[in-house]
Amino acid sequence: MNILETKGLFHDYGGLEVLFDVNLQVEEGERHAIIGPNGAGKTTLFNTITGTCCPTQGKVFFKGKDITGFPPHKLTRLGMGRSFQLTSTIARMVTFQNIRLAILSKKGIRFNIFHKVDKMTDVNQETLEIIKRINLEPEALVPASLLSYGKHRSLEISMALATNPDLILLDEPTAGMSRDETHNAVEMIKKLTAGKTVVIIEHDMDVIFSLADRITVLHYGKILATGSPDEIRSNQAVKDAYLGQTVV
Repeated sequence: MNILETKGLFHDYGGLEVLFDVNLQVEEGERHAIIGPNGAGKTTLFNTITGTCCPTQGKVFFKGKDITGFPPHKLTRLGMGRSFQLTSTIARMVTFQNIRLAILSKKGIRFNIFHKVDKMTDVNQETLEIIKRINLEPEALVPASLLSYGKHRSLEISMALATNPDLILLDEPTAGMSRDETHNAVEMIKKLTAGKTVVIIEHDMDVIFSLADRITVLHYGKILATGSPDEIRSNQAVKDAYLGQTVV
């Protein structure tokens, strides 16, 4: 069963076509990677799926429902979570507060002076459990702005997962990380997304092939190929699109 599907998706920016007739199917429970050279349209595809922008043509379906053009907050309520290529934490808030804010969003509780969030035992307990799972207990009371880059990215990913989504979209989750940080991030993603459906954009092929069940290759806004990691490794058209780079 497909949890996510796009049909005939097109998008342009001021007449500049970025996506061309993209028909993507993501099966429930799989980890599906989207790869392609810079400028292939990967982030634009994510943006049209997650409501950041509206396609110029075509439809997006989530759990069989037409969600084309739905705003991000509505998609969160339906069970879709997303992390961004650039971190989207609140710099002045500590780790605990950032994750708690994501949980409050999931529960539909608006953060304001009329809600005594410090007294919401269930919310605070859930926040602590997530912090333990991502090994950020020592940084629980550290402002996001003071976290190392790798831990900042881990926080941002965990915020997307804190909404307990049925589908999580990760945009370049290991971008800018060291080798050790990347390894830790991959292990964290595996652990936190067990049983979830994941769609991931990533340039690091080691990350892709260690995480993905299926891979879709975008090239100049079109789907060039979709298949298992082994099928993508051996696909000559994919090798050509990467200008001879080794896709292993």
